Amino acid sequence: MSEPAVKVSVVTMYQARQEIYPRDVKGWYANWRWACVWLTQIVFYGLPWMSWNDRQAVLFDLAARKFYLFGIVLWPQDFIYLALLLIICAYALFLFTAVAGRLWCGYACPQTVYTEIFMWIERKIEGSRSARMRLDKQSWSVDKLLRKSSKHLAWGAVALWTGFTFVGYFTPTHTLLREVATVTFGPWEWFWILFYAFATYGNAGWMREQVCKYMCPYARFQSSMFDRDTLTVTYDAQRGEPRGARTRKAAGAAFGSCIDCSMCVQVCPTGIDIRDGLQADCIGCAACIDACDMVMDKIGTPRGLIRYATENAMVQGLGAAEIRRRAFRPRILIYSGILFVIVALCAGSLFMRTPLKMDVIRDRGAMGREVEEGMIENVYRLQIMNTDERQHRFRISVSGIDSIALASPDQVELAATDSRGVPVRVRIGHGKGEKGANKIAFEIVAIDDENLRVKEEAVFIVPR
Repeated sequence: MSEPAVKVSVVTMYQARQEIYPRDVKGWYANWRWACVWLTQIVFYGLPWMSWNDRQAVLFDLAARKFYLFGIVLWPQDFIYLALLLIICAYALFLFTAVAGRLWCGYACPQTVYTEIFMWIERKIEGSRSARMRLDKQSWSVDKLLRKSSKHLAWGAVALWTGFTFVGYFTPTHTLLREVATVTFGPWEWFWILFYAFATYGNAGWMREQVCKYMCPYARFQSSMFDRDTLTVTYDAQRGEPRGARTRKAAGAAFGSCIDCSMCVQVCPTGIDIRDGLQADCIGCAACIDACDMVMDKIGTPRGLIRYATENAMVQGLGAAEIRRRAFRPRILIYSGILFVIVALCAGSLFMRTPLKMDVIRDRGAMGREVEEGMIENVYRLQIMNTDERQHRFRISVSGIDSIALASPDQVELAATDSRGVPVRVRIGHGKGEKGANKIAFEIVAIDDENLRVKEEAVFIVPR
């Protein structure tokens, strides 16, 4: 007796990508997205060309370990400000997400911004959504080759300029421009320009929605920041269902407001159907709102079938005023309060920051030695950093023990944004101080500006 045949099914672990052809859409939210594109790119591409005090306004000079931000010069010792900046960005992300979902993803994320730019180039060269779909289905011809090659050349030019601009934040842009003219890039400059250009070209030109759906971690944990009063892009199923195509005259009794035109799907950059409810793949760009409003205008139905709304608003039928009132809930107030305090502390610290730093390093090779006339001498190294963009001459003084004085020059001159190690010898008279460690303090003061001063404690060793 033969055994029954076993049915074998193959389950693939990888789903092939379905090409998405987003339709161009006009509307209020589309205008806001393009305003964000212009704003972010004017800042990104423009900052490296701005001058401040005869230097680049924003420059992260890693070789010199100096970071220029307009009138502020930061050093590695100022790493705390980077930590504060990251904390501010994190809390701002929490706040904006709790209020209105993925605002960052939909309007200002670099992936969204450059995808918008690359899709605009694609539309200008290959045509509308239907034209692009027809072009991809056609066999290769001279016209198709010209359009495809022109698109990729344009993408490559934007990507290379983006890579050049990125490196311009670390190497002065005018220096880079001269190196372009003479083809004298260093190996690291070549690497980072090409790497950043390749990342821009690949992410915005080819991968697009796959970055948002599979690579970006934000979509995975965004729901933990949502609550029932968070604004999200929402389809009003009570008003829209049952959906179906119909004439304008028949729109009323048998059907809901949704005519099942699929425009909301066609304009979605990630290819989802918002009518299926809130999804992790939705980046909150609101393109579907603009598309649906346009359709509602054409069929003479009120706008808002797809709109920004909250879960409570949809269930309880809340109006705009009630939604705004619920926005000021405890969670939002706590996020806002913490964010305000951190920003105020960071701004206050930068405003009150003294552009002068000093580290005191005692010579550990000599714990304290006796010199002429029984005096005790300790040797130190003062690491002085003038973070001001003016040259200063500083006076060095020491205090803490009776008769303590410098036995080395008490003045030093530092150029703008300069750092120098200054060896100093400190002496006290015979019989002064206590045996062992004695607390002392070094102070440096700018001769031309008495307000520019800094004081650091140290230890003076008297041999037992």
